[in-house]
Amino acid sequence: MFTKDEKEAIYKVIVKRRDVRSFLPDPIPKDAISRILEAAHHAPSVGFMQPWNFILITSQEIKERLAWAADKERRALAIHYEDDGRSTKFLSLKIEGIKEAPLSICVTTDPSRGGSHVLGRNSLPETDIMSTACAIQNMWLASCAEGLAMGWVSFYKKADVREILEIPPHVEPVALLSIGYTDEYPKQPILATARWEKKREIENLVSYNKW
Repeated sequence: MFTKDEKEAIYKVIVKRRDVRSFLPDPIPKDAISRILEAAHHAPSVGFMQPWNFILITSQEIKERLAWAADKERRALAIHYEDDGRSTKFLSLKIEGIKEAPLSICVTTDPSRGGSHVLGRNSLPETDIMSTACAIQNMWLASCAEGLAMGWVSFYKKADVREILEIPPHVEPVALLSIGYTDEYPKQPILATARWEKKREIENLVSYNKW
């Protein structure tokens, strides 16, 4: 059982968590990083496959190359918003803080981990990605609880990231995460503040027994 204060703390960090893009150069304590990684490793995984790996990136030269890969993909994606006039607005959004943050982490998933017969993955192969996403969410919540900010860079070509980080061909780079302290922790999601999208009402997303 959890106390009332413990329950409130859990829900507080869930609601407070944000995708952050601006970081301070201040170093992150090693024990905080260890706790964040432990939180990730305690995530549930289908068939207990634990398909994740974590590449910790502190090299500025590697960060620069990853930022280049993200920016290249961002410019390519901007074309899709030209028809509705949002291309300029899209390019003005700060979507990555890889170069600023003192630490970036590439989270990967290995679809071969556990062999060819993993409980659950035989029926739904994508459960390896689902499991890794649970680990990432744990990292996000742990970072928030530690007073740190995290940003998920979601624009890149996998081939670019594989080459830069020397990831084996069968392993999937699922996320590039920037972690650090910030003095710009937003009260609302960035895309909501920028009026790119608005938060949907939960009442419209819940049904009973059937769709």
